[in-house]
Amino acid sequence: MPTPIDPTSLGFLLAENRNQPMHVAGLQLFEKPADAGPHFARELYEAALDTEEIAPLFRKRPSRSISSLGQWVWTDDAEFDIEHHVRHSALPEPGRIRELLELVSRLHGQMLGRERPLWEAHIIEGLADGRVAMYTKLHHSLVDGISAMKLMQSVLSTDPDRRNMPLPFDARAVRSKKVREPSARDLTSVPMDTLRSAMGLAADAGGLPAALIRTLNKGVKNEASALSFYAPKSIFNVNITGSRRFASDGWALDRLRAISKASRTTLNDVVLAMCGGAVRNYLIELNSLPDTSLVSMVPVGLKSRGSDSEAGGGGNAVGSVMVKLGTDLADPADRLAAIHASMKAGKAALESMTPNQIVAMSALGMAPSLAIPMLRLNGVVRPPFNLIISNVPGPRSTQFLNGARLTGTYPVSIPMQGMALNITCNSYAEDMCFGLTGDRRRVPHLQRLLVHLDSELTALEQAVGA
Repeated sequence: MPTPIDPTSLGFLLAENRNQPMHVAGLQLFEKPADAGPHFARELYEAALDTEEIAPLFRKRPSRSISSLGQWVWTDDAEFDIEHHVRHSALPEPGRIRELLELVSRLHGQMLGRERPLWEAHIIEGLADGRVAMYTKLHHSLVDGISAMKLMQSVLSTDPDRRNMPLPFDARAVRSKKVREPSARDLTSVPMDTLRSAMGLAADAGGLPAALIRTLNKGVKNEASALSFYAPKSIFNVNITGSRRFASDGWALDRLRAISKASRTTLNDVVLAMCGGAVRNYLIELNSLPDTSLVSMVPVGLKSRGSDSEAGGGGNAVGSVMVKLGTDLADPADRLAAIHASMKAGKAALESMTPNQIVAMSALGMAPSLAIPMLRLNGVVRPPFNLIISNVPGPRSTQFLNGARLTGTYPVSIPMQGMALNITCNSYAEDMCFGLTGDRRRVPHLQRLLVHLDSELTALEQAVGA
């Protein structure tokens, strides 16, 4: 039975075009088990093709017709073809990480066809060190980045001896992890559900004006908080093309923790300081560093104050904080201190609000970034922020897939019109894994950012005595 596409998911579908594919992805690297034969990757691929039952999430595709009264709905793909979605590739010699990242860059720039379910999984062999890679992408209308990562992790195990393990699209994986599918709703329920959400938001936003005034005051004073008005023009805030470049690497979490402890800042502050310093040096190389600090939009988990309304609920909430990255500061310690202060002020502003007020404030902060590309003003007016940096917690223990040890997992995200660079990282075991996704033309020599991340980590250690 067709089910309605919720407004958020529909927004991701409607926002998509050739220059702005709207899928998230992940790149995982596996070290083959000691008892693996020469055809380990091929065996993984053939086992995937033999999947007997595909999970419902991976069978649905978007559709709109007279029978759905012109509304977009999810329908089950009656002609599902597993060989279209699961693919086996081999890298050209010499099989370096460079060749792997080039392949991922090309794959990530290709749109998913809407005549089929919106996902692909690529099993990749040919790395000179013998490792096997898996690149999996799903449309943002199906899952968000955090959910996609959790989905990939859900099929892994801490047991190196476990075999015959299902992949995420296998219905066995869904049942074993008790993953809940969105409940089906009748088409006639959509307007009422939407109205109910809107009424809940309106009822709970009563305290927003005072919070908004406080936040606006900070913004006007150029104190980045939940809102930002002072992001400078940069090479990142331009119209983008459909081509992508991806770069990734990881660093020991112990090094970041030592900096955090020595400076009395958070681990996320250290990640942002690494990014701020790396972006500063990258822009200096290109003779494109603005005089004022770049601003990043940073998604954060928050403890918001409770709400009596049904929609509010209280408890945990997710909001966005606008953080000055200190790219105008030459000293790494000063940059880290400025980021810590900026993050602290932004989180404090949001933590005084209810969950729905946080949603409203975050939407208000994002609105200019959506309006500027629509009005074709990229590069003409100041952007509300310059890039997005996300830090997602990952598994704390070593993971395995059919005996193959996961050596690294790297998020591949979405550059958007007016936002040509996205930096997303996730922790895994004892590493922090960075994934840098940029427009191939607008962010030249993207891999140089990895060099600058490494040098900035060393500079931070020296600056704080870690």
